[in-house]
Amino acid sequence: MVTAAFQGIEGAHSDVALRTHFEARGDKVETVGVPTFREVAAAVVAGRARYGLLPIDNAIAGTFRDGYDLVAQYDLLPVREILWRMDHRLLGLPGSTLAAIRRIEAHPIVLEECGRFLATLAAARAIPAVDTGVAARDVAEGGDKTVAAIAPPQAAERYGLVELASNIADYPDNFTRFLLVEAPVWGQETTPDGTPRRTSLLFAARHEAGSLARILTLFADAKINLSKLESRPRPGKGWEYLFYADLDCDARDPDAARALERVRELCAEFRLLGSYDIASPRAESATRASERTSKGARDPSAGAGSPKAAADLPSSAKNWPKAARPSKPNGTVVRVRQVDVGGDGFIVAAGPCSVESRDQVIVTAQEVRARGAVLLRGGAFKPRTSPYAFQGLGWEGVELLAEAGRISGLPTVSEVMSVDQVERMARSVDVLQIGARNMQNFDLLKAVGKTTTPVLLKRGLSASLDELLAAAEYILSEGNPQVILCERGIRTFETATRNTLDLSAVPVLRERTHLPILVDPSHGVGVRRWIRPLARAAKAVGAHGILVEVHPNPSEAKSDAEQALTFADFEQIMDDLGQIPVYPS
Repeated sequence: MVTAAFQGIEGAHSDVALRTHFEARGDKVETVGVPTFREVAAAVVAGRARYGLLPIDNAIAGTFRDGYDLVAQYDLLPVREILWRMDHRLLGLPGSTLAAIRRIEAHPIVLEECGRFLATLAAARAIPAVDTGVAARDVAEGGDKTVAAIAPPQAAERYGLVELASNIADYPDNFTRFLLVEAPVWGQETTPDGTPRRTSLLFAARHEAGSLARILTLFADAKINLSKLESRPRPGKGWEYLFYADLDCDARDPDAARALERVRELCAEFRLLGSYDIASPRAESATRASERTSKGARDPSAGAGSPKAAADLPSSAKNWPKAARPSKPNGTVVRVRQVDVGGDGFIVAAGPCSVESRDQVIVTAQEVRARGAVLLRGGAFKPRTSPYAFQGLGWEGVELLAEAGRISGLPTVSEVMSVDQVERMARSVDVLQIGARNMQNFDLLKAVGKTTTPVLLKRGLSASLDELLAAAEYILSEGNPQVILCERGIRTFETATRNTLDLSAVPVLRERTHLPILVDPSHGVGVRRWIRPLARAAKAVGAHGILVEVHPNPSEAKSDAEQALTFADFEQIMDDLGQIPVYPS
C-alpha cells in the first residue's frame, strides 16, 4: 500500500490524479488529504506519507510558484512529473437544471480556467472554494438545487451529483503539471534506466549586465534545452529576481553536472531541486510507465563531501537522521521573512531579555536595527529560577514585541513555554524560541514541529550535542524543516561565569548537522564586559550568527541586568564583527 498526500479532500483533481496514477501501475494507494500544499510537504518530511503531490504548472493559470518553493524549502526529491488533464464538469443535485443555477463553487484557479463558460451564466455567481472536492461535497450536503460545483467527473460519483455541463474549460487541452515528491534517504542512489528526465532549479543571477546571458550560454554550450524559464521578485531583495527553470536533462549526466556547477558560480542564489522522470507529452488520465525506485538526483555540488560526512558521524546519528548532515549536504538556510539564517552569511539578533514596556522595546528595536541587527529578540514569557522574579508581561508583551517589529521592520524572536501557547505565538512572532529549560519538553517540540514557523532551539543547561540534535529531530520529524540551533552555555563546575560557553560545539555541529547554528554569548557568560570577545570568537569558529541582549538602561532591566548591553556596547560589537571574515561553509 502506497501512501500519498495531496491538498484537498476526496474527489478533488489532486486526489483523482494520484489514484489514477498509482492504480494504473497496479499499486494500491491510500491518499491523505490535507488543507494546504505546505502540509503536503510536511506530511512527506514527517513520514506520514511516502509521496506528496504538488502542482507546479497549469496550462491556463500559469506557474504555481508555491510548488517549486516548497520542494526547495523542504528539500523534497522529485520522482516524476504527472500531467493531468483538468476535465471540468458542472455538477449539481439530482433534479437541478442549468437554467436554475444561481451559485457556482470551485477552486479560484478552476473558476479562472472556466471563465468563458461562467460568462454565459449571467444569473449565477462564482464563489471560490478551498478545492474542487470541497465544492462538490458542499453542494451534495447543502441540498440546494440552485447551487452547483465545478469538479472532476469522479466527484459526481463520490458525492451523488449529476452532470449539468461538460467540457467547460476555456481550452480543451487544459492540464496541470504536478510533481510527485518524496523525502531524501541516505545513500540511496538513482539508477539510470533510459527514461527521459527533467531537472528543475531556482536561481538568482548576479545583479550585473550580461549575467543572465552568460548563464543561458552555458546551457546552450552543453546542448541543454530550457523547457521553462520564468522570473519573479526575489523575496526581501528589492529589484532582484529569482528564476524558475526546467531543463531537459539529468543532473547526473557529466556534461549537465559541469554546466550546473558553472552556473552556480555565476549566481547569487542557486537551488537544484532535482531530476525526475518526464511524463507523457500528452496530458493523461492514467499513467502506465513502471515506477522508478530511485530517490532522485543529488545536487552535483554535494558530490565527494557526502560520504566523508557520513563516515564521520557517530553511531548515535541513527537517532537524528533528518538532522544529520548527509540528509542535506549543502546545509539548511532558514528564511525568516527577508532574513536568511545559515549558508555563507552571519546575522545578529538583538533586543531585551524581557519586554518591559512599549517605549523600552520600541526604542531598543530601532537602536539595534540602526546598528545592524536583523532580528529582534524579546521575552514575553520568562521561565525564572525563582518564582518571585519577573516572569514577563505575557500576551501583552507579545503584542508589544510584534508592534516593535512592525515599526522597526525587524522579524521577531520570542520564547514559547507550553503547548497551549504554540498556535497563538506562531501567529504573533516570526521565530518560536525553545528555551534551554524546555529543550527536552518533547510535547512542546512536537507542537512547534507541526507549525510552519521557524524554531530557534537552545541547548539545554546540561545537554550533550547528541541530545540537542535528538531534540531537533523531534521538530523535524513532525514536518517543520526550519530549525535553528543555539549554543548558549552549559552548566559545569566553573563558577566564574554564569555558564560555560561551549564554542567547540560550533565546529562539531557544523560537521554533524546541516542546521544553522547561532551562539548566545550573553547567557554564555552572564557578564557584560566579556560578551564582546566571545561574540568575535563565535564568528571566528563558524557560527551563523549571534543572539545578544541589549537594553536602553541595563541597570534598570527587570531580568539579566548584569549581561544586558548598552547601545554603545552593542555598536562596538557590531564594529568588531565587521572586521572578521565569515567562516567558510
